[in-house]
This record gives sequence, C-alpha cells and structure tokens, in this order.
Amino acid sequence: MNYVIIGLLVIVIILLIILLVRKNDYSEISDKQNRTEINIIKEIGDFKHEFSSDMNKDFNALNDRIERKLNLMNQKVNEKLEDGFDKTNKTFNEVMARLTRIDEAQKKIDGLGNEIVSLESILTDKKSRGIFGEVNLYHILSSIFGEKNDKIYQTQYKLSNDTLADAIVFGPEPLGTICIDSKFPLENYRRLVEKGISSSERDLRSKSFESDVKKHIDAIADKYIINGETTDQAIMFLPAEAIFAEINAYHTNLIKYAASKKVWITSPTTLMSLLTIIQSVLMGLERDKYTSVIHEELNKLGIEFGRYRERWDKLSRSIQTVSSDVENIHKTTEKITKRFDSINNVKIEDDSTNLIE
Repeated sequence: MNYVIIGLLVIVIILLIILLVRKNDYSEISDKQNRTEINIIKEIGDFKHEFSSDMNKDFNALNDRIERKLNLMNQKVNEKLEDGFDKTNKTFNEVMARLTRIDEAQKKIDGLGNEIVSLESILTDKKSRGIFGEVNLYHILSSIFGEKNDKIYQTQYKLSNDTLADAIVFGPEPLGTICIDSKFPLENYRRLVEKGISSSERDLRSKSFESDVKKHIDAIADKYIINGETTDQAIMFLPAEAIFAEINAYHTNLIKYAASKKVWITSPTTLMSLLTIIQSVLMGLERDKYTSVIHEELNKLGIEFGRYRERWDKLSRSIQTVSSDVENIHKTTEKITKRFDSINNVKIEDDSTNLIE
C-alpha cells in the first residue's frame, strides 16, 4: 500500500515538473511570439510607409501619364473636329454650288419649255413650218459649202418655168444641177403617231399621211425637174428626222414611189452626207484641174532648165579658157620680173633668151 502511494506521489511530482517545464517553454514561446509580433508590426509599419511613398510616386507618374494621354487625345480630337469641320464646310459649299447650278439648270429648262411651246406654236402654222424647213436647209448648205458660195449653190433660185426652188446645187457630172425643196407634212404625221387610237383609225391616218407625202413628191417632180436646165432628179428635204424615220420604217411604198419619180427623200442627216459627198467630188475635180496646170508649168520649167544648162556649160567653157590665159600671163609676168631683177643687178647674160618661151 505504501509503495502504491509512493508511486502516485512520484507520478504527481513528475507531472508537476513537466507542467513547470511546459510553462517555462510556453513563456519563452509567448515572449518570442510577442517579439515576433512586434517585429511584424514594425515591418508592416515600415512597409506601409515605403508602400505609401512608392504608391504616391507611382500614382503621380500614373497621373502624369494619364494627363499626357488625355492631352494627346484632346489634341487628336480637336484635329479630327477641325478636319471634320473643314470637310463639312467644303461639302456644304459644294452642295450650295450644286444647288445653284441646279437652280440655273431649272431656269434653263423652264426657258427651254417656253421655247418648245413657242416652237410648237410656230410649227402649227403651215407657212411658219415652211420657213422653218427653209432655214434648216440654208443652214446645212452654208455649213457644208460656206456662206454665199454662188458657184456651188444658190437659194431661192428662179427657174425657167417661173418657179422658185428653195435651193439649187450646181453639182459635177453626172449629178449636174439639182434642185432641193423643203417639205414638212406635219399634221397627218401627228395624227398618225397619236396614242390610244384603234388599228382601223391608224390605217386611215396612215393613208392620209402617205397621200400628203405623194402630193409633195409629185409637186417636186413637176416643178423642179426640167429637161435641159436641171438634172433628171430632185431632192425633197424633210427637216424632221422623225418623219424621215417613219417613212423609211413603215412606208417603204413611198420610197419606191419617190424613186419612180426621180425624187430622193432626205433628212437633215442624210442631206448633210449627200452634200458632203458632192463637196468631196468638187474638191477632187478642183485638185485635178490644178494638177494639170502644175504638170504644164513643170514641163515649161523643164524647158527653161535645159536652156539654163546649155548657157551654163557655155559659160563654164569660157571660164576655163580665161583661166588658162590668166595662167599663161602669170608665167610671162614671172619671167619679166626675173629679167628686170637681173638688169637691176647688172648681170646681163650673154645668151639671149627669149622673154617668152
């Protein structure tokens, strides 16, 4: 029993010793921990100070960079705005200029509309249409042959049958002298091309139009084809291309009828082509005439050149003779000069030499 109590006491004592040792170790650990905490707090303070200082520097640098970037962006934005303003201003000026031109064009269109109305009112009257066709004919003639070229064409030419031709062209053979008369069958043409009419009505109007054109063809054939005065053909001038196209496209019987009467239907375009061909033929004939004249003059020049060559050969021979005589005279002069030199030096030679060998 005593041994058990002693054993328990020993265990208690050992436990006490262990607790004391642990307490001391804990105190040391606590002291170390306190010192570590103090060091950590100090280092954190130092870190905060350094971090705050570095952070202020970085923040200032960042602020400077941001400010520079903002200034650069502001500058670029201003440049873009100025450039955009310039382009907008330029575009605005161009738009205003275009609007001005459009306004001027509109005024011209309005004026042209008035002119068209005036032209339509002019073409309504038959006499005015006749004058319109004659003016177009005279303009074409003057543009091809020149103003008042009476040797090639004349206007309002009076024929032997007391009729006046709108124009007459004095063409070369085999064309000869040919009359041109302007006709403008407008009323029935307008009725023919009117929209919304029936096919039967269109056929009736087509016959009326063909009748008008045939009357004009007959009148030209009777008045302007005169045996011995004009050629056996004449030209009917239509001052409207549309009427000429209508005849050629849908009224080929009129073309055949006009050919049988030796009357050729023309428009402004085809008449200009025909007159241009006549002008080319006339120029060719004129060149041929001058070619013969030039050939004749060249023959005369050849004869004169032969005479010139004979006279030059004769003169050349004379010049050669004179040159030979001059050379002989020069030799004699040299000998006489030597003789005078000998006399001056009193050195007369015994032998008598001739002055001239």
